[in-house]
Amino acid sequence: MDKQFCIFDMDGTLVDSMGYWKRLGREFLAQKGVTENVEPVLERIKPMTMTESAALFIESFSLPGTPEGIAAEMNAVMDEHYRRDVPLKPGAAAYVQALRSRGARLCVATATPEPLARLCLERLGVADQFAFLLSCDAVGSGKDRPDVFLEAARRLGSAPADTAAFEDAIYAARTAKQAGFYTVGIYDENSAGRWAEMTALADETIRDWREAL
Repeated sequence: MDKQFCIFDMDGTLVDSMGYWKRLGREFLAQKGVTENVEPVLERIKPMTMTESAALFIESFSLPGTPEGIAAEMNAVMDEHYRRDVPLKPGAAAYVQALRSRGARLCVATATPEPLARLCLERLGVADQFAFLLSCDAVGSGKDRPDVFLEAARRLGSAPADTAAFEDAIYAARTAKQAGFYTVGIYDENSAGRWAEMTALADETIRDWREAL
């Protein structure tokens, strides 16, 4: 990978957190007493921001409160994980540092709210490797639309064709690819069933950060 501008997803790409996120919606709904007919809704929220997910929960299950309030409650659950136990993927720090050492300019674009992303990456000692963190909430759409990638490239001062987008989720990688970015697919065990699809789509794939250096 020879691009000098790089946009990194966080969850499932840099940090091993997808298991926590996969359980979050179900756990939150269970706390609210909702245990039936949740699977179709949980499938629909995959590309959504936290606030969009909260709005769908309210609509689907008649939960009291606002999307912003529900999102805040879910954020509080994840906050503890990001503070305490979400780990970096093995080799991710060394890979990022190697890019920086050759003069690449890096950022993080994530569906995770920016305060949580910053908290996690600071604890793990890699936040200072990135020029900025950009959340999907800040641009008002999830990674099923290209807005967050395009805004990240604008802030980096790069064009999509000159910018690598690192993603573990096939829908996000497809969005980046269709927007003209050089797409790097990252293996994550939580989406292993779509790895063949990712390898067919991406310009490059990385199964293990430690083997990519």
